[in-house]
Amino acid sequence: MKGKKWTTLALSLPLVLSLSTGTYAEMLHSDKEQITKTGNKNGVFYELYVNSFYDTNGDGHGDLKGVTKQLDYLNDGKPATENDLQVNGIWMMPINPSPSYHKYDVTDYYNVDPQYGSLQDFRKLTAEAHKRNVKVIMDLVINHTSSEHPWFVDALKNKNSKYHDYYIWADKNTDLNEKGPWGQQVWHKASNGEYFYATFWEGMPDLNYDNPKVQEEMIKVGKFWLEQGADGFRLDAAMHIFKGQTPEGAKKNIEWWNEFRDAMRETNPNTYLVGEVWDKPEVVAPYYQSLDSTFNFDLAEKIVNSVKNGTDQGVATAAVATDAMFKSYNPNKIDGIFLTNHDQNRVMSELSGDVNKAKSAASILLTLPGNPFIYYGEELGMTGQKPDELIREPFRWYEGNGIGQTSWETPVYNTGHNGISVEAESKQKDSLLNHYREMIRVRQQHDELVKGDLQSLQVDNPQVIAYSRTYKQNSIQVYHNISNQPVTLKVSNKGKLIFSSEKGAKKEQETLVIPANTTVLIK
Repeated sequence: MKGKKWTTLALSLPLVLSLSTGTYAEMLHSDKEQITKTGNKNGVFYELYVNSFYDTNGDGHGDLKGVTKQLDYLNDGKPATENDLQVNGIWMMPINPSPSYHKYDVTDYYNVDPQYGSLQDFRKLTAEAHKRNVKVIMDLVINHTSSEHPWFVDALKNKNSKYHDYYIWADKNTDLNEKGPWGQQVWHKASNGEYFYATFWEGMPDLNYDNPKVQEEMIKVGKFWLEQGADGFRLDAAMHIFKGQTPEGAKKNIEWWNEFRDAMRETNPNTYLVGEVWDKPEVVAPYYQSLDSTFNFDLAEKIVNSVKNGTDQGVATAAVATDAMFKSYNPNKIDGIFLTNHDQNRVMSELSGDVNKAKSAASILLTLPGNPFIYYGEELGMTGQKPDELIREPFRWYEGNGIGQTSWETPVYNTGHNGISVEAESKQKDSLLNHYREMIRVRQQHDELVKGDLQSLQVDNPQVIAYSRTYKQNSIQVYHNISNQPVTLKVSNKGKLIFSSEKGAKKEQETLVIPANTTVLIK
């Protein structure tokens, strides 16, 4: 997320509700069978930035009605069709009211930003998604608020305000020159002369979780959104609630997320929680005590760099190692795997626009254990490099302009009639979009690829990434040729070639031929 000065990894008076919301269970989930259908936490997720996705009212900004309107692109609820992505879940970047374009600085936790729509629009979206057996999780930004949040405004006016202790203030013993985890200034002078703590930027003051009232409030916020229809949350800045770089801070973070998790399960036992813990695997691992998933940044980097360089940099080995480490804290863990997200240069830019390499990266992502997260436009090959606005450009529905196309920002990277759009790629059999559609279906057709254990396979070629996936004594061997040339491998004479992402693959007894930039499955 990007503030006015900092490019960050993260962000976040309960106002009196002006409308009767009711509970989602009463309004939309009277059918118990429907609740059961959405209970499974495994699946492919699609991360979307509402502002850039689809505009239904012509104001240039995407909105929740737009997401609802385009659900059939994501999953039409009909397994036999081939024109949808067939994802199982949606992660929406922040939708709460906010003064910024990115909305990672919340001013009201109990509402939808008017630019995006209303609570009614949110309930309609989740209802329609659930009809398609698609889960909806939302960015929950509770490490900090906006400096324009009524709580902080009131705290500045009155030191005796109950909201003053919602934030962290310096005292006479505070080192005002203290630096944060990436060397940033964290103490900032307020208009009332006091100094307050803000991890990411002075416009986003951190909340004080040593105050039980703050914890109570945020549990109330989480329950509220579950009652509106959310299936869970992407927990922004999960390691910064307390100072997670210290052992004491990390311990307190995990205790807090345990409390939050238990409270959410009281409302919905199937609540799915995925945390943003952007650090080394050994720092990430303990958070699995509290959460279903965390994002595997280390693995993502290895996938992208391997494909970029055409040489395996230990993808399967890293995946096996983190799997064992994470399971030591939670045997039911679900790895959050991805290529790049809204805080990073887009994967297609990292791969210099090479569609074949992008296909290989997608194939690796969609055959590894965990829940794959696809950043919107990744399936089209959209490009973009920081600053953050340029990696969150309008989604390309058409080659030019058309109904629903957002225009909140003039694109720098994804412009004109360049064939990188849903319109163009749907017509091309070998497009990146159709590759994603195919690979997601391949994954979902094989329990081994969804739930199976992972084991690295040794091959005498650094340009091949190989591993097996085993579930209930059934195994699939996966081979990715990430080079620009065909390769020939010696493999077991057992098993048949059941899938190849490109033509020309063949297996004859112990000889396997894999075309350039191709993935094959043997069973």
